[in-house]
Amino acid sequence: MNTRLTKWLNDGLPPAQVAGWAGNSVAVLLATYARCVDGQLPDLKRRLEVAGGLPEAEVPGAG
Repeated sequence: MNTRLTKWLNDGLPPAQVAGWAGNSVAVLLATYARCVDGQLPDLKRRLEVAGGLPEAEVPGAG
């Protein structure tokens, strides 16, 4: 089961869905498997580029 959960997370399935299938909360799932999730950064960067990126973060105390 652990390998399956890791694969699902690495394949980009929503953590809430994977947690539901595993019978855990999202917090427990991510606390357990966050270190195993790998390889999603290129896809996330591509999605951000398509969506127009993120708004600039405000720096507290600046300006």
